[in-house]
Amino acid sequence: MIVAGIGILFAEGCGVDSLDQALQKGWQPPSPVDAPRAAGNKRLAYQVNFDSVPDKSLLKKIRRADKLSKMAVVAASGALADSGITDIAGKRPAIILATAFGAHVTTFGFLDDILNYGDTAVSPTTFSNSVHNAAASYIASSLDIKAATMTVTQFRFSFFAALQLAQAWLDQKRCDYALVGAVDQYGDVLGYVSGEKLAAAPDGKIKPFVLNPTVHVPGEGAAFFLLSREKAGKAYCSIDAVQIGEEGTRAEKADLNIIAADGMLADESRYASWLSSATPTAAYAPLYGTTMTGSAISVAAGALTLQKQMLYASPVLDNPRGLHLLDATKMTDIDSLCCLDCNCYGEKAAVYLGRT
Repeated sequence: MIVAGIGILFAEGCGVDSLDQALQKGWQPPSPVDAPRAAGNKRLAYQVNFDSVPDKSLLKKIRRADKLSKMAVVAASGALADSGITDIAGKRPAIILATAFGAHVTTFGFLDDILNYGDTAVSPTTFSNSVHNAAASYIASSLDIKAATMTVTQFRFSFFAALQLAQAWLDQKRCDYALVGAVDQYGDVLGYVSGEKLAAAPDGKIKPFVLNPTVHVPGEGAAFFLLSREKAGKAYCSIDAVQIGEEGTRAEKADLNIIAADGMLADESRYASWLSSATPTAAYAPLYGTTMTGSAISVAAGALTLQKQMLYASPVLDNPRGLHLLDATKMTDIDSLCCLDCNCYGEKAAVYLGRT
Protein backbone atom coordinates (compact mmCIF):
# COMPACT_ATOMS: atom_id res chain seq x y z
CA MET A 1 0.00 0.00 0.00
CA ILE A 2 1.07 3.56 -0.72
CA VAL A 3 0.38 6.41 1.72
CA ALA A 4 -1.04 9.05 -0.63
CA GLY A 5 -2.12 11.59 1.99
CA ILE A 6 -2.09 12.19 5.76
CA GLY A 7 -4.46 14.12 7.98
CA ILE A 8 -3.88 14.64 11.68
CA LEU A 9 -5.40 16.50 14.60
CA PHE A 10 -3.67 16.40 17.98
CA ALA A 11 -2.76 18.64 20.88
CA GLU A 12 -0.07 20.49 18.93
CA GLY A 13 -2.25 21.39 15.97
CA CYS A 14 -3.93 20.29 12.77
CA GLY A 15 -2.30 18.91 9.64
CA VAL A 16 0.98 17.35 8.58
CA ASP A 17 2.86 20.65 8.89
CA SER A 18 1.82 20.85 12.56
CA LEU A 19 3.20 17.36 13.13
CA ASP A 20 6.46 18.29 11.40
CA GLN A 21 6.79 21.41 13.54
CA ALA A 22 6.00 19.51 16.74
CA LEU A 23 8.61 16.85 15.93
CA GLN A 24 11.23 19.54 15.35
CA LYS A 25 10.24 21.66 18.35
CA GLY A 26 10.29 18.78 20.82
CA TRP A 27 8.44 18.25 24.07
CA GLN A 28 5.87 20.81 25.20
CA PRO A 29 4.10 20.59 28.58
CA PRO A 30 0.50 19.34 28.67
CA SER A 31 -2.33 21.54 29.91
CA PRO A 32 -4.22 21.20 33.19
CA VAL A 33 -7.83 20.11 32.70
CA ASP A 34 -10.76 20.01 35.10
CA ALA A 35 -10.97 16.63 36.84
CA PRO A 36 -13.45 16.53 39.75
CA ARG A 37 -12.13 13.17 40.98
CA ALA A 38 -8.42 14.14 40.88
CA ALA A 39 -6.38 15.71 43.63
CA GLY A 40 -6.79 19.47 43.38
CA ASN A 41 -9.56 18.94 40.83
CA LYS A 42 -7.00 19.14 38.02
CA ARG A 43 -5.18 16.63 35.83
CA LEU A 44 -2.57 17.08 33.10
CA ALA A 45 -3.67 16.01 29.63
CA TYR A 46 -2.96 16.58 25.94
CA GLN A 47 -6.27 17.77 24.48
CA VAL A 48 -7.29 18.80 20.99
CA ASN A 49 -8.21 22.45 20.43
CA PHE A 50 -10.44 23.04 17.40
CA ASP A 51 -9.11 26.60 17.10
CA SER A 52 -6.21 25.04 15.16
CA VAL A 53 -8.57 23.73 12.45
CA PRO A 54 -8.25 26.08 9.44
CA ASP A 55 -11.54 25.14 7.74
CA LYS A 56 -14.25 26.16 10.21
CA SER A 57 -16.95 25.53 7.60
CA LEU A 58 -16.30 21.81 7.98
CA LEU A 59 -17.02 22.03 11.71
CA LYS A 60 -20.25 23.93 11.01
CA LYS A 61 -21.44 21.05 8.82
CA ILE A 62 -21.08 18.65 11.76
CA ARG A 63 -22.09 20.97 14.59
CA ARG A 64 -24.36 18.29 16.12
CA ALA A 65 -21.52 15.74 16.24
CA ASP A 66 -19.60 14.98 19.42
CA LYS A 67 -15.89 15.69 19.82
CA LEU A 68 -14.79 12.20 18.80
CA SER A 69 -16.63 12.42 15.47
CA LYS A 70 -15.41 15.97 14.85
CA MET A 71 -11.78 14.93 15.35
CA ALA A 72 -12.27 12.01 12.96
CA VAL A 73 -13.89 14.14 10.26
CA VAL A 74 -11.22 16.85 10.45
CA ALA A 75 -8.37 14.32 10.19
CA ALA A 76 -10.05 12.35 7.38
CA SER A 77 -10.76 15.54 5.43
CA GLY A 78 -7.15 16.57 5.96
CA ALA A 79 -5.87 13.31 4.48
CA LEU A 80 -7.92 13.83 1.32
CA ALA A 81 -6.84 17.45 0.98
CA ASP A 82 -3.20 16.59 1.64
CA SER A 83 -3.16 13.96 -1.13
CA GLY A 84 -4.29 16.46 -3.76
CA ILE A 85 -6.47 13.78 -5.34
CA THR A 86 -9.76 15.25 -6.55
CA ASP A 87 -13.18 13.63 -6.88
CA ILE A 88 -12.28 10.84 -4.46
CA ALA A 89 -15.98 9.92 -4.22
CA GLY A 90 -15.89 8.77 -7.85
CA LYS A 91 -12.83 6.56 -7.40
CA ARG A 92 -14.21 3.63 -5.41
CA PRO A 93 -13.00 4.59 -1.93
CA ALA A 94 -13.54 2.80 1.37
CA ILE A 95 -13.55 4.19 4.91
CA ILE A 96 -12.10 2.26 7.85
CA LEU A 97 -11.99 3.85 11.29
CA ALA A 98 -10.15 2.35 14.26
CA THR A 99 -10.82 3.20 17.90
CA ALA A 100 -10.11 1.69 21.29
CA PHE A 101 -12.85 3.23 23.43
CA GLY A 102 -15.11 4.83 20.82
CA ALA A 103 -17.53 7.55 21.90
CA HIS A 104 -17.21 6.71 25.59
CA VAL A 105 -17.54 10.35 26.69
CA THR A 106 -20.86 10.65 24.83
CA THR A 107 -21.99 7.25 26.10
CA PHE A 108 -21.39 8.22 29.74
CA GLY A 109 -23.13 11.55 29.10
CA PHE A 110 -26.14 9.69 27.69
CA LEU A 111 -26.26 7.42 30.74
CA ASP A 112 -26.06 10.45 33.04
CA ASP A 113 -29.01 12.00 31.17
CA ILE A 114 -31.06 8.83 31.71
CA LEU A 115 -30.33 8.99 35.43
CA ASN A 116 -31.13 12.71 35.60
CA TYR A 117 -34.14 12.98 33.28
CA GLY A 118 -35.44 9.46 32.67
CA ASP A 119 -35.24 7.38 29.51
CA THR A 120 -38.11 9.25 27.82
CA ALA A 121 -36.47 12.67 28.06
CA VAL A 122 -32.93 12.06 26.83
CA SER A 123 -31.61 13.53 23.60
CA PRO A 124 -31.84 11.26 20.53
CA THR A 125 -28.86 13.14 19.06
CA THR A 126 -26.72 12.18 22.06
CA PHE A 127 -27.82 8.57 21.68
CA SER A 128 -26.98 8.45 17.97
CA ASN A 129 -23.57 10.00 18.60
CA SER A 130 -22.81 7.37 21.26
CA VAL A 131 -22.82 4.57 18.65
CA HIS A 132 -19.29 3.47 17.73
CA ASN A 133 -19.93 3.69 13.99
CA ALA A 134 -21.21 7.27 14.20
CA ALA A 135 -17.78 8.81 13.56
CA ALA A 136 -17.27 6.83 10.34
CA SER A 137 -20.78 7.77 9.24
CA TYR A 138 -20.05 11.45 9.83
CA ILE A 139 -16.93 11.12 7.66
CA ALA A 140 -18.90 9.59 4.80
CA SER A 141 -21.76 12.11 4.98
CA SER A 142 -19.72 15.28 5.55
CA LEU A 143 -17.21 14.43 2.78
CA ASP A 144 -19.98 13.17 0.45
CA ILE A 145 -18.43 9.72 0.06
CA LYS A 146 -20.69 6.78 -0.73
CA ALA A 147 -18.47 3.84 0.13
CA ALA A 148 -17.98 0.71 2.17
CA THR A 149 -17.58 1.87 5.76
CA MET A 150 -16.23 -0.12 8.70
CA THR A 151 -15.38 0.66 12.32
CA VAL A 152 -12.75 -1.54 13.98
CA THR A 153 -13.06 -1.51 17.76
CA GLN A 154 -10.29 -3.21 19.68
CA PHE A 155 -8.14 -2.01 22.50
CA ARG A 156 -4.44 -1.73 21.74
CA PHE A 157 -4.20 -2.98 18.16
CA SER A 158 -7.31 -1.57 16.45
CA PHE A 159 -5.28 0.60 14.07
CA PHE A 160 -3.12 -2.33 12.99
CA ALA A 161 -6.23 -4.43 12.34
CA ALA A 162 -7.70 -1.57 10.28
CA LEU A 163 -4.56 -1.47 8.13
CA GLN A 164 -4.75 -5.22 7.57
CA LEU A 165 -8.38 -4.89 6.50
CA ALA A 166 -7.46 -2.07 4.10
CA GLN A 167 -4.73 -4.23 2.57
CA ALA A 168 -7.21 -7.08 2.04
CA TRP A 169 -9.80 -4.80 0.42
CA LEU A 170 -7.21 -3.21 -1.88
CA ASP A 171 -5.72 -6.59 -2.84
CA GLN A 172 -9.18 -7.95 -3.62
CA LYS A 173 -9.96 -4.78 -5.62
CA ARG A 174 -13.01 -4.07 -3.52
CA CYS A 175 -11.86 -0.45 -3.53
CA ASP A 176 -9.27 1.74 -5.28
CA TYR A 177 -8.49 3.88 -2.23
CA ALA A 178 -8.86 3.25 1.50
CA LEU A 179 -9.27 6.14 3.93
CA VAL A 180 -7.97 4.57 7.13
CA GLY A 181 -7.49 6.23 10.48
CA ALA A 182 -7.64 6.05 14.24
CA VAL A 183 -9.33 8.30 16.78
CA ASP A 184 -9.74 8.33 20.54
CA GLN A 185 -10.87 10.95 23.01
CA TYR A 186 -9.88 11.93 26.53
CA GLY A 187 -12.66 12.01 29.11
CA ASP A 188 -12.97 12.38 32.86
CA VAL A 189 -13.90 8.72 33.40
CA LEU A 190 -10.93 7.52 31.36
CA GLY A 191 -8.70 9.98 33.19
CA TYR A 192 -9.95 8.70 36.53
CA VAL A 193 -9.46 5.02 35.65
CA SER A 194 -5.99 5.54 34.22
CA GLY A 195 -5.11 7.69 37.22
CA GLU A 196 -6.13 4.88 39.57
CA LYS A 197 -4.40 2.10 37.61
CA LEU A 198 -1.32 3.89 36.26
CA ALA A 199 1.22 6.37 37.59
CA ALA A 200 0.71 9.95 36.44
CA ALA A 201 3.82 11.81 35.28
CA PRO A 202 4.42 14.45 37.97
CA ASP A 203 6.31 16.74 35.58
CA GLY A 204 4.00 16.06 32.61
CA LYS A 205 6.65 14.07 30.72
CA ILE A 206 6.06 10.59 29.36
CA LYS A 207 9.41 8.79 29.49
CA PRO A 208 9.20 6.12 26.78
CA PHE A 209 12.60 4.54 27.35
CA VAL A 210 12.35 4.00 31.10
CA LEU A 211 9.93 1.12 30.35
CA ASN A 212 9.41 0.15 34.00
CA PRO A 213 8.01 1.80 36.03
CA THR A 214 6.11 3.86 33.49
CA VAL A 215 4.31 7.19 33.80
CA HIS A 216 1.41 8.42 31.70
CA VAL A 217 -0.22 11.67 30.57
CA PRO A 218 -3.68 11.19 28.99
CA GLY A 219 -4.03 12.31 25.38
CA GLU A 220 -6.40 12.33 22.44
CA GLY A 221 -6.40 12.92 18.71
CA ALA A 222 -6.99 11.47 15.26
CA ALA A 223 -4.73 10.46 12.37
CA PHE A 224 -5.97 9.35 8.93
CA PHE A 225 -4.22 7.99 5.85
CA LEU A 226 -5.39 7.81 2.25
CA LEU A 227 -4.01 4.49 0.98
CA SER A 228 -3.75 3.20 -2.59
CA ARG A 229 -2.40 0.16 -4.43
CA GLU A 230 -0.09 2.22 -6.64
CA LYS A 231 1.74 5.52 -6.37
CA ALA A 232 -0.74 8.36 -5.99
CA GLY A 233 -1.01 11.75 -4.35
CA LYS A 234 2.02 12.71 -2.30
CA ALA A 235 3.25 9.10 -2.03
CA TYR A 236 4.87 9.57 1.37
CA CYS A 237 5.98 5.96 1.67
CA SER A 238 4.83 2.39 1.24
CA ILE A 239 3.30 0.21 3.94
CA ASP A 240 5.17 -3.02 3.26
CA ALA A 241 3.69 -5.19 5.99
CA VAL A 242 1.42 -5.09 9.03
CA GLN A 243 2.05 -7.74 11.65
CA ILE A 244 0.07 -8.63 14.76
CA GLY A 245 1.65 -11.29 16.97
CA GLU A 246 4.97 -13.07 16.67
CA GLU A 247 4.13 -15.23 13.66
CA GLY A 248 5.39 -14.04 10.31
CA THR A 249 8.00 -11.70 11.76
CA ARG A 250 9.95 -10.11 8.93
CA ALA A 251 13.58 -11.20 8.80
CA GLU A 252 14.99 -7.97 7.37
CA LYS A 253 16.15 -5.16 9.62
CA ALA A 254 14.66 -1.69 9.56
CA ASP A 255 16.83 1.42 9.60
CA LEU A 256 14.83 2.93 12.48
CA ASN A 257 12.43 1.69 15.14
CA ILE A 258 9.61 3.87 16.49
CA ILE A 259 8.01 2.46 19.64
CA ALA A 260 4.63 3.41 21.12
CA ALA A 261 5.76 3.19 24.80
CA ASP A 262 3.32 5.81 26.07
CA GLY A 263 2.81 4.70 29.67
CA MET A 264 -0.49 2.90 29.04
CA LEU A 265 1.06 -0.29 30.44
CA ALA A 266 2.55 -0.45 33.94
CA ASP A 267 5.47 -2.50 32.57
CA GLU A 268 6.69 -1.90 29.01
CA SER A 269 9.96 -3.83 29.37
CA ARG A 270 9.02 -6.12 26.50
CA TYR A 271 10.04 -3.41 24.04
CA ALA A 272 13.67 -3.82 25.08
CA SER A 273 13.77 -7.42 23.85
CA TRP A 274 12.62 -6.33 20.38
CA LEU A 275 15.18 -3.56 19.91
CA SER A 276 18.64 -3.93 18.42
CA SER A 277 21.67 -2.03 19.63
CA ALA A 278 22.56 -1.49 15.96
CA THR A 279 19.29 0.27 15.11
CA PRO A 280 18.35 3.69 16.50
CA THR A 281 15.03 3.94 18.30
CA ALA A 282 12.62 6.86 18.62
CA ALA A 283 9.37 7.42 20.54
CA TYR A 284 7.03 10.37 20.07
CA ALA A 285 4.28 9.72 22.63
CA PRO A 286 5.48 12.71 24.77
CA LEU A 287 4.12 14.95 21.99
CA TYR A 288 0.55 13.64 21.96
CA GLY A 289 0.01 11.74 25.21
CA THR A 290 -1.10 8.32 26.37
CA THR A 291 -3.74 6.86 24.07
CA MET A 292 -4.54 3.37 22.81
CA THR A 293 -4.46 4.50 19.17
CA GLY A 294 -1.33 6.64 19.39
CA SER A 295 0.51 4.30 17.02
CA ALA A 296 -1.38 5.95 14.15
CA ILE A 297 0.46 9.19 14.96
CA SER A 298 3.74 7.25 15.19
CA VAL A 299 3.10 5.90 11.68
CA ALA A 300 2.41 9.45 10.46
CA ALA A 301 5.76 10.53 11.95
CA GLY A 302 7.43 7.58 10.24
CA ALA A 303 5.87 8.51 6.89
CA LEU A 304 7.17 12.07 7.28
CA THR A 305 10.62 10.70 8.11
CA LEU A 306 10.76 8.71 4.87
CA GLN A 307 9.30 11.41 2.65
CA LYS A 308 11.43 14.26 3.98
CA GLN A 309 14.47 12.04 4.67
CA MET A 310 14.60 13.68 8.09
CA LEU A 311 15.33 11.92 11.36
CA TYR A 312 13.38 13.49 14.24
CA ALA A 313 14.93 13.29 17.68
CA SER A 314 12.92 11.70 20.47
CA PRO A 315 11.45 14.53 22.56
CA VAL A 316 12.30 12.92 25.95
CA LEU A 317 15.64 11.10 26.24
CA ASP A 318 15.73 9.59 29.75
CA ASN A 319 17.58 6.34 29.01
CA PRO A 320 18.41 4.20 32.08
CA ARG A 321 18.69 1.01 29.97
CA GLY A 322 21.34 2.37 27.61
CA LEU A 323 19.25 1.90 24.48
CA HIS A 324 20.43 3.22 21.11
CA LEU A 325 18.28 6.35 20.91
CA LEU A 326 17.66 8.81 18.12
CA ASP A 327 18.84 11.90 19.99
CA ALA A 328 19.31 14.50 17.22
CA THR A 329 17.18 15.87 14.39
CA LYS A 330 19.08 15.70 11.12
CA MET A 331 18.85 14.91 7.42
CA THR A 332 19.42 11.28 6.52
CA ASP A 333 19.33 8.60 3.84
CA ILE A 334 16.86 6.03 5.15
CA ASP A 335 14.97 3.30 3.29
CA SER A 336 12.82 1.62 5.92
CA LEU A 337 11.49 1.86 9.45
CA CYS A 338 9.30 -0.11 11.82
CA CYS A 339 6.60 1.20 14.17
CA LEU A 340 6.20 -1.14 17.17
CA ASP A 341 3.43 -1.46 19.72
CA CYS A 342 2.86 -3.78 22.68
CA ASN A 343 -0.31 -4.81 24.51
CA CYS A 344 -0.90 -5.92 28.10
CA TYR A 345 -0.27 -9.57 27.15
CA GLY A 346 3.20 -8.76 25.85
CA GLU A 347 2.10 -9.32 22.26
CA LYS A 348 3.67 -7.28 19.48
CA ALA A 349 2.20 -5.37 16.57
CA ALA A 350 4.31 -3.75 13.87
CA VAL A 351 3.93 -1.62 10.76
CA TYR A 352 6.84 -1.72 8.32
CA LEU A 353 7.24 1.39 6.15
CA GLY A 354 9.44 1.67 3.09
CA ARG A 355 10.76 4.49 0.95
CA THR A 356 8.85 4.87 -2.33
